Amino acid sequence: MHIQVYSDMVCPWCRIGMKNLADAIELWADRTAEEITVSHHPFLLDPSLPPEGLPFKSSMQRKIGANLEEMLRRVAEAGAGVGLTFRFDRVTRMPNTVLAHSVTALLPEEQRPKWVEAIMTAYFEFGRDIAKQEVLMEVATDTGLNAHQLATQLKDGDGLAAVERDLEKARAMGISGVPFFVVDGKFGLSGAYPAAEFVKAFEKISSNGA
Repeated sequence: MHIQVYSDMVCPWCRIGMKNLADAIELWADRTAEEITVSHHPFLLDPSLPPEGLPFKSSMQRKIGANLEEMLRRVAEAGAGVGLTFRFDRVTRMPNTVLAHSVTALLPEEQRPKWVEAIMTAYFEFGRDIAKQEVLMEVATDTGLNAHQLATQLKDGDGLAAVERDLEKARAMGISGVPFFVVDGKFGLSGAYPAAEFVKAFEKISSNGA
């Protein structure tokens, strides 16, 4: 079974959904010999963001048009329920994530989960501005990646074409929100499913594919 994960690094529900997916894969491994592989694909929650991003609270307030603090509190509580920390009090920017997605595209698939997790941690727990290349390279170094090589590739525009292809593919599939999970290229799951619900979906998909 192969799962394509469409997500954005500034999407808190993506972080929660991917943690639930990882937990579900562990549960699945405990009860079946079937291997589940995962690939990461980009999505932009707000394609209109300028490269430097925007102030976090004002841009979020315009989007949701409701009680922002209450919404952030609910997200933080949901995250805590699965072992994730969200410190929205430290977040000051709504960053453009094209560069961060470009780094993901430059990495071998096996290095991508750790990178995506590190970027989300930097943003949601420490409020770092992940639109800035210097911040991305610091996170890359801390994650054990070759920041000098990545910076050179980004300067040459490498990775951007792959990001644009994936964004176009997401549009073609009608993906309008994330997290979105495509299983075996034909089953779509939308939203931050609890781990147990992911396992139920795996059971149904595995049975249908048998």
